[in-house]
Amino acid sequence: MTFLINASMNRLTIEQLKHMRESEDHVEFKRGENGNVSYNGADKQQPKDRRKCILGYVTALCNEKGGSLVIGMHDKYPHKVTGTKQCINSIGQLESDIYRDTGIRPDVYELFAKSKDDEYRENRVLVIAVPPHPTGKVFKFEDVALMRVGEELKPMDDQTYLSIIQEQEPDFSEQICEGVTFDDLDSAAIERLKEKYAMKQGNPSFRSLANRQALNDLNLIDDEKVTNSAVLLVGKEEVIARKFPQAKVMLEYRAAESQINFDRRAVFSKPFYLLIDELWAAINERNGSIPIREGAYIFDIPFFNEDVIREVVNNAFAHRDYRINSEIVIKLYPHRFEIQNAGGFPKGVTIDNLLTVASTPRNRLLADVLSKTGIVERSGQGMDKIFLFTLSEGKPKPDYTHSDSFSVTAILSATVRDKGFAMYVQSIQQELPEDNKLTVFDVLALCEIRDGAKRPDSKEIAQKLTKAGFLEKHGKTNAIYYTLPRKYYEMTNNLAEYSNITDWNAQQVLAVLMPFLKKYGSAKRGDINKIVGEHLSEKQLRKYIDELLEAGFLRKEGVARNTIYYIGEAYEAENTLIKEALKAGILQLAKDGRLQIEIERADKRAGNEPKTDEFSAE
Repeated sequence: MTFLINASMNRLTIEQLKHMRESEDHVEFKRGENGNVSYNGADKQQPKDRRKCILGYVTALCNEKGGSLVIGMHDKYPHKVTGTKQCINSIGQLESDIYRDTGIRPDVYELFAKSKDDEYRENRVLVIAVPPHPTGKVFKFEDVALMRVGEELKPMDDQTYLSIIQEQEPDFSEQICEGVTFDDLDSAAIERLKEKYAMKQGNPSFRSLANRQALNDLNLIDDEKVTNSAVLLVGKEEVIARKFPQAKVMLEYRAAESQINFDRRAVFSKPFYLLIDELWAAINERNGSIPIREGAYIFDIPFFNEDVIREVVNNAFAHRDYRINSEIVIKLYPHRFEIQNAGGFPKGVTIDNLLTVASTPRNRLLADVLSKTGIVERSGQGMDKIFLFTLSEGKPKPDYTHSDSFSVTAILSATVRDKGFAMYVQSIQQELPEDNKLTVFDVLALCEIRDGAKRPDSKEIAQKLTKAGFLEKHGKTNAIYYTLPRKYYEMTNNLAEYSNITDWNAQQVLAVLMPFLKKYGSAKRGDINKIVGEHLSEKQLRKYIDELLEAGFLRKEGVARNTIYYIGEAYEAENTLIKEALKAGILQLAKDGRLQIEIERADKRAGNEPKTDEFSAE
């Protein structure tokens, strides 16, 4: 069985194309001399006609386990070169557009052949190399799964559709690596594996096992037969390079995130048990940290957390698709870490359920050995660790949104957005017993509230955190909202914000409305919503406004959307009374000699005539 995704390493020649059969070799030929092969069929009315376009053929070929759409050659065998003007000077844009509109990553390239009619002219051929669909994945054009049937593009029949979605990925890692023997394995890597296993399993006697016996016990070898897992984990470097050149890890350094070309590249090609420590050492050379020095909280937050980086790399190595000819690529910036591995998420895993679904490993034997030796966590727990540690350090959530059906990309930021949150979470974890620490879902709930959500997605977690005092609950019934406790705001030196979100009542609503009403005379409901902001729910705000109307501090005219609010008579009367009481009080204090009035002195300094009549005794 052959697989082709990194088509740039397997590009076809014109001579090869001339002798290929459309059905057997998964190739579709189109003449398109004038560049008239439609991109998306938008100029056609009937669906069957719209399908005969670049996107339609790319979709069908992908469902067909990959192939090539060739424009500029005759469809009759042997295929003669006709030349084409299709997408001249824009093949990069075509490649980008196809990926945007289908989610399929093609490799688009040009070939040239000398014209028989003019020896000084070359005929151009455009090739769109299409990768095979990921296991269990069907691609659609205009919501229809397509397949090639003779000269037509037809809706996929039920039998073919079911055969694709029910596909199971073979365990590449347990297959025998032909031509490799026990002597092709690296003894230093085997010793490292034995050491890791003994430590993880609490079985020191495993270290003393013969290398052959140890590998046999882990199902990495079977007598003289060596599995693909054994080669990847403990194979000699030259053997890995010969059998699995795609198993390399490329570490690229860039000084700025806008930079396209790397400043330096390091290649890691040893067996994994030797590679992983060397790779971390290279990453850590450029690592830095952010010091936290707040009272009792004295610690450093590394730009790149070792546990997180190792787990991300381990996942890429364990779950990548080794049938795809593409290395693991790491782009290291001063404040950003980006890693991409070939193959989409394992079956059943999506961006939305990364933390909740227990996936079936793509490479089961490989993942099993890495788990038994403590390199990776049990299924699903590694991703928990990545999110838990990252968020607990006050950093943005790990970003997997650039992943697709053909590759997984993880982006980690070194920027600590919220030092106070890091201190708050650490203070909680220090207080809790080892078997009852905050989980990744607890920390996610705390992040939701910190970032402005009224309540966590999980009611159960909200109740748990509130009971423990890690969240505070405010309001009643539909107006319930949660906040982080006062302790967090003290750590961030932001008690004013805490007061702002917890101390709201009718009088505070009135206090923030009055400057606007005094200046402009009236306010619409939309104005009030903007002034109050998101501090109150619609129900809470309505309740407080009704209280102010009932007390006479506000009055309104109109109904529904046309309602306009004004300062009420009770407020004006109360304000007048307060002014008179203040004036009377000052006068009385002056009479009693308990008030040192500095008005004359202040007026003299300002160059004004003294104004003492207002406070003089009658």
